[in-house]
Amino acid sequence: MHALEVRNLCKAFGALKAVDDISFSVPEGSIFGLIGRNGAGKTTTIRMMMNIYLPDSGSVTLRGSEIGPDFKDKVGYLPEERGLYKKMTVWDTLLFFAELKGKADKDIKNKAMEYLEKFQLANRRNTKVEELSKGNQQKVQFIATVLHDPEFIILDEPFSGLDPINTNILKEIILSLKRAGKVIIFSTHLMDFAEKLCDHIAMIHQGKIILSGSLKEIKSNYGQKNISLVHDGDISFLKNDPFVEKVDDFGNYSGIKITDPSKAQALLKTLIEHNIIIKKFDANDISLHDVFIELAGNDDETENNNGALNV
Repeated sequence: MHALEVRNLCKAFGALKAVDDISFSVPEGSIFGLIGRNGAGKTTTIRMMMNIYLPDSGSVTLRGSEIGPDFKDKVGYLPEERGLYKKMTVWDTLLFFAELKGKADKDIKNKAMEYLEKFQLANRRNTKVEELSKGNQQKVQFIATVLHDPEFIILDEPFSGLDPINTNILKEIILSLKRAGKVIIFSTHLMDFAEKLCDHIAMIHQGKIILSGSLKEIKSNYGQKNISLVHDGDISFLKNDPFVEKVDDFGNYSGIKITDPSKAQALLKTLIEHNIIIKKFDANDISLHDVFIELAGNDDETENNNGALNV
């Protein structure tokens, strides 16, 4: 069953068609990834879903009914840009945003303190937001997003500014919210996180959806001639190999596309003969990064060196 459905959504700003007739469905109890490059239309789509922008045409339905003003009370939205009042303390900020959603009881205060302790911010509860680091501000904004126990959670670049420890804490909280039955729409340029966390995805490119559906099925469909390789050694010789179609070499990790799925064993043999130390060799496997590059990688914009896409 689909919790949220976007149907034929369009939005133009003057001559620019930011969102061009896009459709996708968000299943119940899932983490849904909305990914695309800068200017692809991702944020505009989210703002239409939130009723911040009105679409030129198309609709967004919640469990069969078109969304209305009450949808904002059911959703927690973490925007990419900071939305905090810098002169307020952390504690007052959290209680203020909870009250805006109609929650101001003792349970909210207890829950706020639990989140602050998880993120190691309890001792900063009386600190003004402007005195916090970028990462700590991001943690406060995330807590404010989920504190009122929303049914739907929309996270735009939630890991921005977080160190690895806090990134892991946030990841665990997101997964616990999924287990609690929340519907989570997760937008990120970190393909590794999208691939590990999301059940379903929609790729937006130049205002259009170029791919959507189950991540598992997408990887299976696009991975028929692909091999994921973790290795030590120079594999540049593969670019001249007759049954290798393409090599995306990141040093220790490579995505390799072969001309025919049956050539996987021959490729493995070639690597061994060239004394390449193989740590991982997955046939018929493809990364989300490689899928996106295959579908939308021919434009002037390029991905950054760590494999993350700018969205």
